Amino acid sequence: MTNRIATFLLVASLCSLGVAQGKKAGRLSPHDKTSVTLGGKEITIEYGRPYLKGRSVGKEVAPFGQVWRTGADEATKLTTPVNLKIGTLAVPAGSYSLYTLPSAKGWKLIVNKTAEQWGTEYAQSTDFGRVNMKVAKAAASVEQLTLSFDKASEKKATLKIAWGNTVASVAVVVQ
Repeated sequence: MTNRIATFLLVASLCSLGVAQGKKAGRLSPHDKTSVTLGGKEITIEYGRPYLKGRSVGKEVAPFGQVWRTGADEATKLTTPVNLKIGTLAVPAGSYSLYTLPSAKGWKLIVNKTAEQWGTEYAQSTDFGRVNMKVAKAAASVEQLTLSFDKASEKKATLKIAWGNTVASVAVVVQ
Protein backbone atom coordinates (compact mmCIF):
# COMPACT_ATOMS: atom_id res chain seq x y z
CA MET A 1 0.00 0.00 0.00
CA THR A 2 2.84 2.40 0.86
CA ASN A 3 4.47 1.71 -2.52
CA ARG A 4 1.21 2.61 -4.28
CA ILE A 5 0.98 5.92 -2.47
CA ALA A 6 4.64 6.71 -3.17
CA THR A 7 4.18 5.80 -6.86
CA PHE A 8 1.03 7.95 -7.07
CA LEU A 9 2.79 10.94 -5.48
CA LEU A 10 5.78 10.55 -7.82
CA VAL A 11 3.55 10.38 -10.91
CA ALA A 12 1.47 13.36 -9.71
CA SER A 13 4.63 15.41 -9.12
CA LEU A 14 6.02 14.60 -12.55
CA CYS A 15 2.70 15.42 -14.22
CA SER A 16 2.46 18.82 -12.51
CA LEU A 17 6.07 19.59 -13.46
CA GLY A 18 5.25 18.70 -17.08
CA VAL A 19 2.21 20.98 -17.08
CA ALA A 20 4.23 23.85 -15.58
CA GLN A 21 6.91 23.45 -18.25
CA GLY A 22 4.47 22.59 -21.02
CA LYS A 23 3.97 26.17 -22.11
CA LYS A 24 7.70 26.55 -22.80
CA ALA A 25 7.98 23.08 -24.33
CA GLY A 26 5.01 23.75 -26.62
CA ARG A 27 6.59 26.72 -28.39
CA LEU A 28 5.94 26.79 -32.12
CA SER A 29 7.86 29.98 -32.88
CA PRO A 30 11.57 30.65 -32.41
CA HIS A 31 12.51 33.16 -29.72
CA ASP A 32 14.90 36.06 -29.99
CA LYS A 33 16.26 39.02 -28.07
CA THR A 34 16.97 42.50 -29.35
CA SER A 35 18.84 45.15 -27.42
CA VAL A 36 20.27 48.65 -27.53
CA THR A 37 22.72 50.46 -25.27
CA LEU A 38 21.44 53.87 -24.22
CA GLY A 39 23.01 56.01 -21.55
CA GLY A 40 25.61 53.28 -21.10
CA LYS A 41 22.98 50.68 -20.12
CA GLU A 42 21.60 47.75 -22.12
CA ILE A 43 17.84 47.75 -22.75
CA THR A 44 16.51 44.38 -23.95
CA ILE A 45 13.36 42.91 -25.41
CA GLU A 46 12.78 39.15 -25.47
CA TYR A 47 10.02 37.85 -27.73
CA GLY A 48 8.63 34.98 -29.80
CA ARG A 49 8.95 35.40 -33.58
CA PRO A 50 5.95 33.91 -35.39
CA TYR A 51 5.81 33.57 -39.17
CA LEU A 52 2.95 34.91 -41.30
CA LYS A 53 2.47 31.59 -43.14
CA GLY A 54 0.05 33.19 -45.62
CA ARG A 55 -1.93 35.06 -42.97
CA SER A 56 -2.58 38.81 -42.93
CA VAL A 57 -1.60 41.29 -40.22
CA GLY A 58 -4.76 43.00 -39.01
CA LYS A 59 -6.92 39.97 -39.83
CA GLU A 60 -5.76 36.47 -38.87
CA VAL A 61 -2.74 37.72 -36.87
CA ALA A 62 -2.47 40.90 -34.78
CA PRO A 63 -6.17 41.52 -35.48
CA PHE A 64 -7.27 45.14 -35.68
CA GLY A 65 -9.14 46.36 -32.60
CA GLN A 66 -7.82 43.60 -30.30
CA VAL A 67 -4.93 43.64 -27.83
CA TRP A 68 -2.17 41.46 -29.25
CA ARG A 69 0.72 39.85 -27.36
CA THR A 70 3.24 41.27 -29.87
CA GLY A 71 4.90 37.94 -30.44
CA ALA A 72 4.27 34.33 -29.61
CA ASP A 73 4.14 32.22 -26.47
CA GLU A 74 5.23 34.18 -23.36
CA ALA A 75 4.45 37.87 -23.34
CA THR A 76 7.12 40.00 -24.98
CA LYS A 77 9.37 41.26 -22.17
CA LEU A 78 11.09 44.65 -21.94
CA THR A 79 13.88 44.99 -19.37
CA THR A 80 15.47 48.36 -18.68
CA PRO A 81 17.98 49.24 -15.94
CA VAL A 82 17.33 52.95 -16.54
CA ASN A 83 14.26 55.19 -16.62
CA LEU A 84 12.91 55.61 -20.15
CA LYS A 85 10.49 57.76 -22.01
CA ILE A 86 8.72 55.63 -24.60
CA GLY A 87 6.86 58.03 -26.83
CA THR A 88 5.09 60.21 -24.26
CA LEU A 89 5.11 57.56 -21.51
CA ALA A 90 7.66 57.83 -18.64
CA VAL A 91 8.69 54.25 -17.77
CA PRO A 92 10.76 53.60 -14.61
CA ALA A 93 13.64 51.11 -14.64
CA GLY A 94 12.34 47.53 -14.37
CA SER A 95 10.80 44.71 -16.39
CA TYR A 96 7.49 44.92 -18.23
CA SER A 97 5.50 43.00 -20.81
CA LEU A 98 4.70 44.67 -24.13
CA TYR A 99 1.44 44.33 -26.00
CA THR A 100 0.06 46.26 -28.94
CA LEU A 101 -3.36 47.39 -30.02
CA PRO A 102 -3.26 47.40 -33.83
CA SER A 103 -5.87 49.23 -35.88
CA ALA A 104 -6.23 50.35 -39.47
CA LYS A 105 -5.67 53.97 -38.32
CA GLY A 106 -2.63 53.34 -36.11
CA TRP A 107 -1.10 51.18 -33.40
CA LYS A 108 -0.72 51.68 -29.66
CA LEU A 109 2.12 50.17 -27.63
CA ILE A 110 0.93 48.88 -24.26
CA VAL A 111 3.42 48.65 -21.39
CA ASN A 112 2.08 46.18 -18.81
CA LYS A 113 3.39 45.90 -15.23
CA THR A 114 3.30 42.07 -15.22
CA ALA A 115 6.57 41.08 -16.92
CA GLU A 116 6.42 37.30 -16.47
CA GLN A 117 3.21 35.97 -17.97
CA TRP A 118 1.94 33.86 -20.83
CA GLY A 119 1.08 36.13 -23.73
CA THR A 120 -2.65 35.45 -23.68
CA GLU A 121 -2.96 36.16 -19.93
CA TYR A 122 -3.16 39.93 -20.53
CA ALA A 123 -5.12 42.02 -18.01
CA GLN A 124 -5.76 45.68 -18.80
CA SER A 125 -5.96 46.37 -15.05
CA THR A 126 -2.17 45.85 -14.85
CA ASP A 127 -1.30 48.24 -17.69
CA PHE A 128 1.36 50.78 -16.83
CA GLY A 129 0.33 52.87 -19.82
CA ARG A 130 -0.29 53.12 -23.55
CA VAL A 131 1.38 55.21 -26.21
CA ASN A 132 0.69 55.89 -29.89
CA MET A 133 3.06 54.41 -32.46
CA LYS A 134 3.80 55.69 -35.95
CA VAL A 135 2.79 53.23 -38.64
CA ALA A 136 4.37 52.96 -42.08
CA LYS A 137 4.29 50.52 -44.97
CA ALA A 138 7.27 48.17 -45.04
CA ALA A 139 9.55 48.42 -48.10
CA ALA A 140 9.13 44.64 -48.52
CA SER A 141 6.88 42.16 -46.74
CA VAL A 142 8.38 40.84 -43.48
CA GLU A 143 7.55 37.12 -43.11
CA GLN A 144 8.77 36.70 -39.53
CA LEU A 145 7.86 39.19 -36.79
CA THR A 146 10.89 41.38 -36.10
CA LEU A 147 11.44 43.79 -33.22
CA SER A 148 14.49 46.02 -33.43
CA PHE A 149 16.03 49.22 -32.15
CA ASP A 150 17.48 51.89 -34.45
CA LYS A 151 19.92 53.89 -32.34
CA ALA A 152 19.83 57.62 -33.10
CA SER A 153 22.18 58.90 -30.38
CA GLU A 154 23.69 57.92 -27.02
CA LYS A 155 20.34 58.49 -25.33
CA LYS A 156 17.77 57.89 -28.07
CA ALA A 157 16.58 55.02 -30.27
CA THR A 158 13.49 54.00 -32.19
CA LEU A 159 11.73 50.75 -31.33
CA LYS A 160 10.38 49.13 -34.50
CA ILE A 161 7.88 46.31 -34.84
CA ALA A 162 7.86 44.95 -38.40
CA TRP A 163 5.55 42.24 -39.72
CA GLY A 164 3.84 41.76 -43.03
CA ASN A 165 3.59 45.13 -44.75
CA THR A 166 3.52 47.06 -41.48
CA VAL A 167 6.24 48.81 -39.50
CA ALA A 168 5.08 50.39 -36.22
CA SER A 169 7.62 52.56 -34.38
CA VAL A 170 8.04 54.69 -31.29
CA ALA A 171 10.88 56.75 -29.81
CA VAL A 172 12.75 55.43 -26.76
CA VAL A 173 14.78 57.97 -24.78
CA VAL A 174 16.85 57.57 -21.59
CA GLN A 175 15.62 59.91 -18.83
